Amino acid sequence: MNIKPSKGQLLIISAPSGAGKTSLIKALVDSDDRIEVSVSHTTRPQRPGEEDGKNYFFVSETAFLSLRENGAFFEWAEVFGHHYGTGIAQLEARLEQGADVVLEIDWQGAQQVRKLVPDSAWAFILPPSIDSLKARLESRGQDNDDTIGVRMAAAQAEMSHWEEADYVIINENFDLALTDLRAVVHALRLRTSQQRTTLNELIAHLLSP
Repeated sequence: MNIKPSKGQLLIISAPSGAGKTSLIKALVDSDDRIEVSVSHTTRPQRPGEEDGKNYFFVSETAFLSLRENGAFFEWAEVFGHHYGTGIAQLEARLEQGADVVLEIDWQGAQQVRKLVPDSAWAFILPPSIDSLKARLESRGQDNDDTIGVRMAAAQAEMSHWEEADYVIINENFDLALTDLRAVVHALRLRTSQQRTTLNELIAHLLSP
């Protein structure tokens, strides 16, 4: 019986800065060829080691606002004074081709996506404690004390939306958190709604007189 791959699914992953979200997503993508991260547009400066078109599409404020006005973004948000947006065309094309696409966005973007794509799933990554979150931010060595204070306040505001998500993962042990995240993806692939169109031939065969 020939069972075709299903259309890709959309998984939103949110977390406060310093919770280890980016590292978890990278490990998730590296472990499964079908999973990929949606590349967003941003107006924030490019950091050392980042690649345009791989980490983000780095654009000017003027270019971003023009794209937004022309309806190019699936969702967009302003974070720490910079704009972030997910392109519609790229996202829809990858889902149609069967890729499971991860959207690494904050709660504002997640709320927008949920309204537009009700069957999308939302996973929230939390740190094991507020002290560990602060320690992770300090260990980066990128921000002064005042900036870290601002980021901590923003992190707590972000975490206050955890109950809106479908899944919550505590990143205390990285390997365990990755296992949990992979389990979420596997469970989503088994949803009836996810497999409905791809199993028509099999179901017809199983239910035939």
